[in-house]
Amino acid sequence: MIHRGLLLFIVIVSCVILNAMNEKIQMRAAWIATVANIDWPSSPDIDADAQKKEMVDILDSLQALNMNAVIFQIRPTADAFYYSDFEPWSHYLTGCQGEEPEPYYDPLAFVVHEAHKRCMQVHVWLNPYRTLNEDDLSILTKNHLYYRRPDMFVKYGGKYYFNPGLDETREYLNDVVADIVTRYDIDAVHFDDYFYPYRIAGKEFPDSETFRRYPRGFTDKDAWRRNNVDMVIRELQRTIKSRKPWVEFGISPFGVWRNKVDDPKGSDTRAGQTNYDDLYADVLKWMREGYIDYVVPQLYWEIGKPVADYRILANWWAENAYNCNLYIGVSASNLGMIRGGAWHRPNELCRQMRLNDTIKRIGGIVFYSCRPFLRNPQGICDSLISTFFKYQALVPSNPSLGGKSSPQPDSLRIERFGARDYLMWNEVDGVGGESVAYYVVYVFDRDQIIDLSLPENILCKTIESSIDLSSIGLDKWRDYTFVVTSVNRYNIESEGISSVDYSFPNK
Repeated sequence: MIHRGLLLFIVIVSCVILNAMNEKIQMRAAWIATVANIDWPSSPDIDADAQKKEMVDILDSLQALNMNAVIFQIRPTADAFYYSDFEPWSHYLTGCQGEEPEPYYDPLAFVVHEAHKRCMQVHVWLNPYRTLNEDDLSILTKNHLYYRRPDMFVKYGGKYYFNPGLDETREYLNDVVADIVTRYDIDAVHFDDYFYPYRIAGKEFPDSETFRRYPRGFTDKDAWRRNNVDMVIRELQRTIKSRKPWVEFGISPFGVWRNKVDDPKGSDTRAGQTNYDDLYADVLKWMREGYIDYVVPQLYWEIGKPVADYRILANWWAENAYNCNLYIGVSASNLGMIRGGAWHRPNELCRQMRLNDTIKRIGGIVFYSCRPFLRNPQGICDSLISTFFKYQALVPSNPSLGGKSSPQPDSLRIERFGARDYLMWNEVDGVGGESVAYYVVYVFDRDQIIDLSLPENILCKTIESSIDLSSIGLDKWRDYTFVVTSVNRYNIESEGISSVDYSFPNK
C-alpha cells in the first residue's frame, strides 16, 4: 500500500506538472508549408474554392487543439501566395508561375481573415534567397526579376539563389517585406533556416567574384558572408518596425548554432553543419544585438540522439536566448516516419513537451508541419487536447517591443433578445495605431475567487463584443460571474477589473 504522505506528494507533483503543461501564456503554433505542396494546397491543380476549403479544415483542426498561431509560407521561391507587384504568383499555388488563382482570391488575405476570426495569429514565412528549388528555368515567368537582372542571381547545386553579397539583394528583399507588412494585417514576419544554402561537399558557393568586387573591408570570406546576412536581418527589423511596430520578426534557425568542439560557446553536439559555419547565420549575434524578436530553433532530433541530443539543445538555447522570446520547433512529421525507435513508440513529442515544461525559459512550441494534425499519428492530437493544450492560451507578449496595456472593456452587462441571453460589452478602440486583437471571456462560479492567471478559467476568445450564453455549454443550474479582457496587437492583456453576475432564468 502506498504511504499516505507519498500519495499526497504524487498528487501535488502531478498537479504542478499539469499546470505547467497548461500555461495561460504560451505560443502554440504550426508551420503551414506551401513549397512543393507539402501542406497546402494539396495540389496546384485544385481550384480556389477547394483551396479555401482545405485551408479552413487546417485552421479548424488547429483551433480545436487550442493552438493560437500559424506560420504560413507565402514566399517559398521568390514567388507569392499573395498579390504582389514585385513577384509572380507561385506555381505551387496555380500550377503555372504568374497565373492568378481561379476564381480569383488572395490567399494571404483569406488566411489572415480566417485565422484572426479564430483568434489565431498569422506569421508570414518567407525564404530570403531561394529562387528556384530545381534546375528548370522554364518554371519562371518571362517577367521574373531573374530575366531582368540575371546579375543578381547565382546557381548552386542545381538550384538558383539571390546573391547575398549584393546591396541590390538586400534592398529588394526589404521592398518585398515592406510591401507585405504595409498591406496585410499580419502579426509577424518569419524566416526559417535557409540563408546561405546548406553546404554541398566539394562545391564552393559561387560568390568569389562578388567578394573580390565588394569586400567592404573584409579579407575573410566567411566573415564577409556572415556580415551579408547580418545586414539584411538588421535592416529588415527596421523596415518592419518603421511601418508597424507591433509586428514581430522571428527566425527559425537550424538547431545547432556551433558545436562546442569549434567554439566554447557552442553546444555539446557533433552536427555535420551549423548555422554559423555553413549557413553563415550568426543567430546569437542577432539575439544579443536585438535584430530579432523571437527565435524558434528547429530541434527535430530525439532525446538522446548522440550527435544532436534534444535535451542538450533545448537547454542550450534556453541559456543563450538573450532577450528574445524562445519557442522550440519540433517535428510532428517525424512521428512514425523517421527510422529509429524513438519515433515509432508513442510518443517522442510528448517526451519533448514534458522536458520543455521543466525549462522555464521556453515560452512555447511550434510544430513542423500542420499536416500530421489532420491524421493524428500516434494519438498526438489526443495527447494535446487531453493534457498539454487542455485549456486555451494567449500568445506571449514581447517586452522588447514596448507597447501599452490594452484598454479594459467597459459596460459589461447581460441583455436578453427574445429567449436568449447575451453577455455584452462596449467595443474597445486601440491605442498608438494598433487595434485590439480579440477579447478573452473568463467564467467563474459565483462564490469562486476570481483568478485570471489560470487558463482553466478561460471560457472563450472572440473578436466580437458579445457572446450568446445559450450556446456555449454552461450548466444552467449554476450561478456564474463573468470577466472580459481585451488583448492588443502587442499581445498585452487588459487588467479585467470589472465583472458581472449571471443566473439562467427559470432554472
